[in-house]
Amino acid sequence: MSDIPRSRSPRAPSIALDEALDRARKAYGKERLHPAPTEVIAQHIGYKTANSGPALQAIASLRYYGLLERPRDGLLAVSKDVEAFLFAPDDAVRRAFLLRFLRAPSLFAELLDKYPSGQPSDANLQYELIQRGFLPTTAATLVNVFNKSVEFAQHSESPRAMSPPSSVQAPELAAPAVLIAQEASAPNEYLPPAASSDADAGHDRIPVRLPGGRRAWLWIPTVFYESDKQRLKAQIDLLLTEDERP
Repeated sequence: MSDIPRSRSPRAPSIALDEALDRARKAYGKERLHPAPTEVIAQHIGYKTANSGPALQAIASLRYYGLLERPRDGLLAVSKDVEAFLFAPDDAVRRAFLLRFLRAPSLFAELLDKYPSGQPSDANLQYELIQRGFLPTTAATLVNVFNKSVEFAQHSESPRAMSPPSSVQAPELAAPAVLIAQEASAPNEYLPPAASSDADAGHDRIPVRLPGGRRAWLWIPTVFYESDKQRLKAQIDLLLTEDERP
């Protein structure tokens, strides 16, 4: 072994998955999937400049998890998987994305594969990281980051957690959904659009007046839970972050 002291640890996230995903959500609320300068993305996720150490570490962590992409030098963009996660139709799909994010850092995937029955003790895991080349202080911090990320993704609750879907497409939102129906001058302007399938028969259609004589329709399932209300509100909040059309 070389006697040259180590000055840097291998690459790994410096923040837990829940915090990284929250920062990615903020960037998505501002930019959607549009590429933006690194400096702008840094501000969106809570930093004054991209040139500080904490900002660089946070951006790197989001990239390790697959939450941010670098389409070209100087630009960053929120990944399509983040959008798909935010609009996931149910908890099963959402959790599949969490497991994908959790395993995106190669180090985390290797640790999960090495300890399939659950994490070892913190001391054991710290020793493992030191053997992999991490500085002792960095290893101690990374143990906490890893454990929090695993807990957030609920990795240990499912025997199939080690094999998340390799390709989960962003689902089209089922109800509740918003459909622009017609202009006010159109015939039968007060009638909702006709049901397009038998499944549509299980929805209530609620008209919403829009500026300029336009209308939208909320399609609400006849069984509508409190969690559905929160999901609908979150979707509308995302829409409201866009500039209003005059």
